[in-house]
Amino acid sequence: MPQTAQDGTTEDTASGPPKAATTAEDQLVREGDIAGDYLERLLDVLDFDGDIDLDVEAGRAIVSIDGGEDLNKLVGDRGAVLEALQELTRLAVQQESGNRSRLMLDIAGWRQGRRDELTEIGTRTAKEVLESGESARLRPMTPFERKVVHDAVARVKGVSSESEGEEPRRQVVVFRNG
Repeated sequence: MPQTAQDGTTEDTASGPPKAATTAEDQLVREGDIAGDYLERLLDVLDFDGDIDLDVEAGRAIVSIDGGEDLNKLVGDRGAVLEALQELTRLAVQQESGNRSRLMLDIAGWRQGRRDELTEIGTRTAKEVLESGESARLRPMTPFERKVVHDAVARVKGVSSESEGEEPRRQVVVFRNG
């Protein structure tokens, strides 16, 4: 079973015979480089302009594409195309590195804007539940969206949240403690 870079050290065997183990940070940087190359080729095929930025944050490679006029087409309705491209990019990284990737892709700042919006929804919902005492069920969300909402709810004392249902209809439920 492929190892993730977050598991610790990995053997770099993709470029020849086994070498010294690399650190998780080195592996994440390599994942970002592979993803950047893959996405650069994709932009070239589509004839889209965009600047690719690579970073490592919270134990995962972060790849951002900004600057092109056509990039919103790569986000799609409610991020659907972005999610698909992220999965394809993860597969490209896995194919080249042999390691499963948890990289996060953002295009045209959409994911950061969505994160801000979801944080506001989570905080507002948590405060409403705390005040009313009635649980609230939010609309179905992607795993990324649910995590952001759970993090926002966790910052409000007196309420908790959990996910219920099956993909793709999984929802966050916010409820008062005790």
